[in-house]
Amino acid sequence: MRPFSNSSPVDAVGIQERADFFTKRSLKKESKVSALYLALRMCDLTTLEGADTPGRVIQLCEKAKNPMPPSVFHALFNDFAGQSAFAQIPSVAAVCVYPSTVAVAARALHGTGIGVASVATAFPSGQCPLEIKVQDVKYAIDQGASEIDMVINRGAFLSGDLQQVYDEIVEVKRVCGSVHLKVILETGELGSYDRVRLASDIAMEAGADFIKTSTGKITPAATLPVTLVMLQAISDFYQRTNKKVGMKPAGGIRTAKQAIQYLCMLYETLGPEWMTPDLFRFGASALVNDLLRQITKEVLGIYTYDKYFSVD
Repeated sequence: MRPFSNSSPVDAVGIQERADFFTKRSLKKESKVSALYLALRMCDLTTLEGADTPGRVIQLCEKAKNPMPPSVFHALFNDFAGQSAFAQIPSVAAVCVYPSTVAVAARALHGTGIGVASVATAFPSGQCPLEIKVQDVKYAIDQGASEIDMVINRGAFLSGDLQQVYDEIVEVKRVCGSVHLKVILETGELGSYDRVRLASDIAMEAGADFIKTSTGKITPAATLPVTLVMLQAISDFYQRTNKKVGMKPAGGIRTAKQAIQYLCMLYETLGPEWMTPDLFRFGASALVNDLLRQITKEVLGIYTYDKYFSVD
């Protein structure tokens, strides 16, 4: 492991000013519609509750395949046939569930191209022995997971045992093989932009395919400044290694307006090559309905009730 104590310090004032700049951006109509469709394709739908049931997972998978139910699509199209028609509403990128329900999701999504992601490694705390974390990951993959979302051990990180954090990610990536590994930093517990940058560097150096802000269980979760710190870490890593690492802000992104701000920041920080679900995701189930609502507004000129598309 390289000496991470030399990880680049973060200009906190500069980061906040730069992030604030993106909250003032606006897009013209055609560009806005394209951004809304892209954001929808980048969403991961998630259910990570103790009360999850196979029925709940199947329902979520149906929404992943058809974010706008066909009956709603046809009703809107028929009512407003004289106006511009919708482009085909895309499916989302993945469905994220606990390992115990991966098999249910894998069956429901078979042949769709939608990923089956599973949290593992003692989500959300990350507090268990490495051998149990490895078993957790192996089980999820055996059940059909195509993506693994692991959490770093924040206790080890905050106590300065960076080698343990690095070694655990290396071992989990070894077990994952070709299965994509997203490493969750849980930035709300790290305490500073410098620590977020350091954790990002460790995760990428250890083999992460994606770095992810949050579990969604801690506040604050994703924010524009924290995401910008991580995007800049990805940019520096790419310049040094020529390896593209993906980014996933998760938690607290609920509106299409916020999603567009993140996409503008992504484009201006990493460029057009990262404007794809292969390299950028939103961990924001609540976002999907507002994206559909805004698409309807832009295409048909009407606002719909946000739960017109589904009640989650």
